[in-house]
This record gives sequence, C-alpha cells and structure tokens, in this order.
Amino acid sequence: MNEKRLEWRVLHAEAMLHTPVLDVMNQHEVSEAGPSGDYVAIRCPDWVMVIPVLGDRFVLVRQWRHAAQQITVEFPGGVRDSGEDPAETAARELLEETGFRAGRLTKLGACSPNPALFSNTFHCYLAEELTATGAQHLDGDEVLSCEMRPISEVLNAFGSPEFSHALMGAALAFYLHSRKY
Repeated sequence: MNEKRLEWRVLHAEAMLHTPVLDVMNQHEVSEAGPSGDYVAIRCPDWVMVIPVLGDRFVLVRQWRHAAQQITVEFPGGVRDSGEDPAETAARELLEETGFRAGRLTKLGACSPNPALFSNTFHCYLAEELTATGAQHLDGDEVLSCEMRPISEVLNAFGSPEFSHALMGAALAFYLHSRKY
C-alpha cells in the first residue's frame, strides 16, 4: 500500500481557544489523495504517569477529576514542563504527589492519548526501590490523597468507576507487558 496517499498536510492553522493547559486549533488540511477540510486539533504538553511499586502493592493517588465530576484512583502523574525530560517529570510528580523517591526509574513506553484530537505524547515509567520522604509537595491547586493497594486488586478493579481513567489503563498495559503477562 502506498502510505504517502494517506497523508494530509496542514495548510493553515488558527487558534480557536488558548488556555493555560491546551490550545484548540482549527487546521485546514489537504490529503495527498485530494480531499481537504477543516479539522480540530488539541495541542498540549506531554503527559507523564509513573507506576510506583512497593512490594506487592501499587502506590496510588485519589483525586477529584473536574470534567468527569468524580473521584478517581490512579497512578501519580502530570504535565511535562517545557524542556523537561519525561523521566524528570516522572520523578518530580512521584515526589510531589506521593512523597516517595524512586531508587530505580524505568521507561515502560509511550503512546498517543488520542491521535484523532491530541498532538501530545503520554509517557509511562515504572518506579521501584521507593524511599518515603514523609511529605507530599502538592501544587497549589492539587488536593489528593496517597494510598497503597495490592497489585492484583488494582488489576481486577480496572474499569470500575473508581479506576476509570483511560491513561491508567494504558499504564497498566505497559506494566503487564513489562512483566511479560
């Protein structure tokens, strides 16, 4: 198959909305096969999630998710700062949200959260050999609690309302792949 014929080029892009966390773009694009049109693309920084493992338990955070209007339980994570290596983001978010430092941090993988709409990349890390510092260092607008749950319990509960974050599912897939499940 000729992959080139599947490609589209952006001829013009205009911001429809600019916010502190993302830009919504209107992009006029043309296909190599001929069709053209206007498409919405969301530009935002990369996201990083870290899977902290302590023995047979995951270290998790419980927090309110504004768009879903619910509390979810998930792995710690956040937005990669401009110029920051994703591994630095993983270590920073782990410390900020849980108070743990990782003795060993391993990249498990990266993927696109939703390539139909989002331009960013989701990075996933495994944190092992954890050391507790005894204190979270939350951002001014973060309100969350830290907890530990058995790995098997989290795997079995994924998809329930408590564990509904799709990127948590991607992280679990990376984790299981790293464990050769």
